[in-house]
Amino acid sequence: MCVGLSAKVVSVDDDTAVIDAGGAKRKVSADLIEDLEPGDYVMVHAGVAIAKITSDDAAETDEIMEGLN
Repeated sequence: MCVGLSAKVVSVDDDTAVIDAGGAKRKVSADLIEDLEPGDYVMVHAGVAIAKITSDDAAETDEIMEGLN
C-alpha cells in the first residue's frame, strides 16, 4: 500500500521545497508541481511533492491518518 502525506509548504527554492508535516520540517522534491508557493498544501510521497491540495483536503487526510493509529 502506498501512503501520501499532506503537508504545508514553508519555502521553495528552485526544484526543492521545505514542508511542514505535523510540525516536522523536511526538504522534498518539487519538480512535479508548477507555481508552488509558501502556504500551499501538497501531497507528498517518497520525498516528492506529487500534487497541490486544498487546506480542507489536508485536514481530512490528517484526520484519516490519526484514525489509523
